[in-house]
Amino acid sequence: MGLFGHAGDAEVWEEIDEGTLTKTKEMLDDMHKRKIDLADEIFVVNVHGYIGESTRSEIAYAMKTGKKVRYLEPLAE
Repeated sequence: MGLFGHAGDAEVWEEIDEGTLTKTKEMLDDMHKRKIDLADEIFVVNVHGYIGESTRSEIAYAMKTGKKVRYLEPLAE
């Protein structure tokens, strides 16, 4: 599983310039979509109901491409 650190993850990202951060995030977003292309379904790890912006984009991509989407926790109504 690839991931992109969030604000507060200074120990991971403190020495990296903004351009590299942007390119890394774009690369990971693209990599996740290529993995979705290869998958039969995706499983969203939505602990305490949280789904971030990138994950929402990946869910939308999976649904658009006809993939089944399952969640760790039920979605709030």
